[in-house]
Amino acid sequence: MVKSHSILHGVAFAIIFSSSLAAEEVKLSTVVATVAGTEITIAHMLDVKRQLPEQYESLEDSVLFNGIIDQLLQQELLASSITEDPSWLAIAMQNQRRNLLSSVVINDLRANSVTEDILKNTYAAKYPAGAGEQEYKASHILVETEQRAKDLLALLDGGTDFGGLAIEHSTGPSAPSGGDLGWFGKGQMVAPFESAVTGMEAGTYTGPVKTQFGYHLIFLNDRRETSPPSFEDVRGEIEVEIQNAAVEAHLRGLMANADVLMPTEEIDPSILSILDFTSE
Repeated sequence: MVKSHSILHGVAFAIIFSSSLAAEEVKLSTVVATVAGTEITIAHMLDVKRQLPEQYESLEDSVLFNGIIDQLLQQELLASSITEDPSWLAIAMQNQRRNLLSSVVINDLRANSVTEDILKNTYAAKYPAGAGEQEYKASHILVETEQRAKDLLALLDGGTDFGGLAIEHSTGPSAPSGGDLGWFGKGQMVAPFESAVTGMEAGTYTGPVKTQFGYHLIFLNDRRETSPPSFEDVRGEIEVEIQNAAVEAHLRGLMANADVLMPTEEIDPSILSILDFTSE
């Protein structure tokens, strides 16, 4: 918010409130100041207030009230110093109207799209009982060539300890810990590695598996299923998903029935860098 600065010093303007009015007496049309014949009302102040960042909500009422008046007075004084509207102002006002009205529709859709039943049904569909994610605890031996991997595989088949081979021969950063990769879930490993692990039973090994990093021998230590998140943990996330879906569905419906005409000749996109909106 703009604070009162020297711009207001020595400038005459009429403050309408000669005495404090009770809140119930004040209406949207109540005038709080008049600047050179232009009235500033409570409605103007509320419009400024609704656009303020959340941190301003903690301000005392008197501080917020006076700050908004100061801002509007300064803006009116500055605006009234222009004798002729810029040519681009009408275009800017059209865009501002379009933006404000579309926001009204979006806010209404978002506010009316979510109920407790919809939230719970969406949660149940997204996280059905027993639909937890699989996680895997694996170790690997990474080497540069397929032949080297096959030689080590033969040692494993002969009973050599997997962890010991990893410490001695693996080129990966997990070698000092016996190749231990810890627990990981879907999408955390490269596709060939993940594909191999998901088809394994705990306590078994497989390989060679080729990835962009080299050739892997993989030992699956364990696997488990995680519990789905609780309803309350994902309530906000689901609410946003429902709201977004409502807006997108409404837009699809509008687009399907809209009479939209586009120019037949393609416009060079570089025009946005060539022309200056405020130059005409």
